[in-house]
Amino acid sequence: MEDSKVRDLVVVGAGPAALSAALYASREDIDTLLIEKGAIGGLAAVTDWIDNYPGFAKGVSGMELSEAMRAQAERFGAKIELDEVLSIGSKGDNKLVKTHDGEIEARAVLIATGNDYKKIGVTGEMEYYAKGVHYCATCDGAFYRDKRLVVVGGGNSAVQEGMFLTKFASHIDMLVRGPEFRASQVLQDELKAKHTDKITVHFNTATDEIVGENGKVTKVIGTDKTTGQKVEFPTDGVFVFVGLSPNTKFLDGSGVELDERGFVKTNSDLGTNVLGVFCAGDVRSGATEQIASAVGEGATAALTIREYLDQIPARKRLELPRRSMKTDRRSYSEIL
Repeated sequence: MEDSKVRDLVVVGAGPAALSAALYASREDIDTLLIEKGAIGGLAAVTDWIDNYPGFAKGVSGMELSEAMRAQAERFGAKIELDEVLSIGSKGDNKLVKTHDGEIEARAVLIATGNDYKKIGVTGEMEYYAKGVHYCATCDGAFYRDKRLVVVGGGNSAVQEGMFLTKFASHIDMLVRGPEFRASQVLQDELKAKHTDKITVHFNTATDEIVGENGKVTKVIGTDKTTGQKVEFPTDGVFVFVGLSPNTKFLDGSGVELDERGFVKTNSDLGTNVLGVFCAGDVRSGATEQIASAVGEGATAALTIREYLDQIPARKRLELPRRSMKTDRRSYSEIL
């Protein structure tokens, strides 16, 4: 930890929502620290190609977009530390953020931790994690040049990442539990038009077990749900894309209210039920889980946090000239 001063704002995470909030907050001379345990840019950083972010007519790589967001936030003074937040508590009127490196006191906290890849929970999945079982095609696909692969899932990420893996794999068996894809029609059409020579889709196929030998994955055993018969798929690796789960474990005991799926509940101002703790991006209950909307929520959260900080009584931070940040949002004075 670089120092022990009280921060105006600690942002937990460094994905698109966090970096957007940091940009807006830092530009208003709000002392802002981001804490990220993984990749700067979050899941966006490990997405091969992004076609639906406004302003990039030809698309943009996830890494390029993430690096640009990081550079812009840092240009206005935001600080980023690689560490893991273990818990959030209180210290008087301030918040206490506990990390592996120590504790940070802050006047406000923004939760922007995003999501992580869901696991399928079958035998062999954890045993061969990172040794044949993967959740990120961009990160690990190149290890499987001219190899056979199994992709598990039938949503947007499974189809998109499966098509990306055709750059390396000799053949891919895609196991879809249901009778049809859940992916968008655009992605389905692209798969059918360009990749049927390398991808064989198996609908109504459950994944039961990942089998290996001598420390390497050798096959996937599943069930054909239409016949009830076991089926086997020889493979050198397995990529699982079955959805995302919220990164909220560190909120246990914090008092921050979560919904039934573990996402953070917020009001219309992106505030949680704990005063001074806000939330934006994919980890928020009701989020649309798109990069563009996460960026918008980050900006909105910064607006609200600016107002909140301005109305804290006896505020002890250095007052500097600020650019105008007009907002017609509800005032926090009524609850302070």
